[in-house]
Amino acid sequence: MTADVIVIGGGLAGCATAYYLAADGVDVTLLERFDLNTLASGSNAGSLHAQIPHDPFVRLGETWAASYASTVGLLAKSIEIWRGLGDELGADLEVKLRGGLLVARTPYDMRAIERKARYEREQGLEIQLFDRADIAREAPYVSEEMIGGAFCPDEGKANPFAAAPAFARVARQRGVRIERQTAVLGIERTNQGYDVATSKGKFSARRVVNAAGSDAGRIAEMLGIDLADVQGFPIQVSATEKVGPLIPHLLYCASDKLTLKQNQVGSLLIGGGWEANIGPHGTPVANPESLSKNMGVALSVVPALRDIKVLRTWAAIVNGTEDWKPILGEIRKSPGFFVNFFPWMGFTAGPIAARIVANLVQGKPAPFDIDLTPFLPKT
Repeated sequence: MTADVIVIGGGLAGCATAYYLAADGVDVTLLERFDLNTLASGSNAGSLHAQIPHDPFVRLGETWAASYASTVGLLAKSIEIWRGLGDELGADLEVKLRGGLLVARTPYDMRAIERKARYEREQGLEIQLFDRADIAREAPYVSEEMIGGAFCPDEGKANPFAAAPAFARVARQRGVRIERQTAVLGIERTNQGYDVATSKGKFSARRVVNAAGSDAGRIAEMLGIDLADVQGFPIQVSATEKVGPLIPHLLYCASDKLTLKQNQVGSLLIGGGWEANIGPHGTPVANPESLSKNMGVALSVVPALRDIKVLRTWAAIVNGTEDWKPILGEIRKSPGFFVNFFPWMGFTAGPIAARIVANLVQGKPAPFDIDLTPFLPKT
């Protein structure tokens, strides 16, 4: 089977890339080895992040922050796309942008937050620094032990179970062929482009987009391309029983790993990047010690959680790189082979990363006058 473009990966990155290409009239085939949205794209907690993540800011320092800061601009632009995405796709994606609140437990935390805010504001992100009185007024559910924080009004959440399937549905309506249960076994460069050998036979295209998430490194290796930075990390998230309105924000804690928010049906989603285990069959499984620590942090920040039951905890592999920066664009030594890889914040960045790569595949400039220099593949 032949197409103009083959997209490898049926998560948010792949489905959105296929959608944008098809919207521009490109003939696309999407290959997914399992089913759509079954890995990281459908297993994350649905946070829409814009702030520089606090943990690597503290661990890696301000030199890293200066290098990473341009990524903030991509995240902010992606959130702007999220605002109208439900209407564009004709689906309720449950997008709620009530703001992200990073709280500080100690003066040390607060000083780090203030330093980080300078880099964020330089990228045009609105950041409001809160003192204890601001916390009490704007987030009365937060423990009195939290002395201040930073509030970003552009952050929030969406439904990870809805987003990729909505992109896929409209992409299919626009002519994209979606091949599920189709494992990529090998890729060969030809005079006409690329032949992709799969468990369902050979597919050919002039161009290929590698949107395979944590599997992107393995896919690239089929062409001798080293994406050494690409890694997969097992992490876990927990969901509580349904409760009345409690937490309107996307909540973080500067001194401990925590993300906390409430979804549309009333469940609280509690995470923060806590490590999961790899089970005997090679799949991620929950780590009881991480669960205990994660719940302890959450309870210390939101005391009302003491009376709320956790119903389930699940684990998934999240895409990551050491420098936290995306890889977006064409591999120089393999013309026509493109990478769409956005580590850690891939759910937030899914729409903008897909729009960028779809443009590049067609030889168009990046949208929104984005400078792609920091994000282009190094190989």
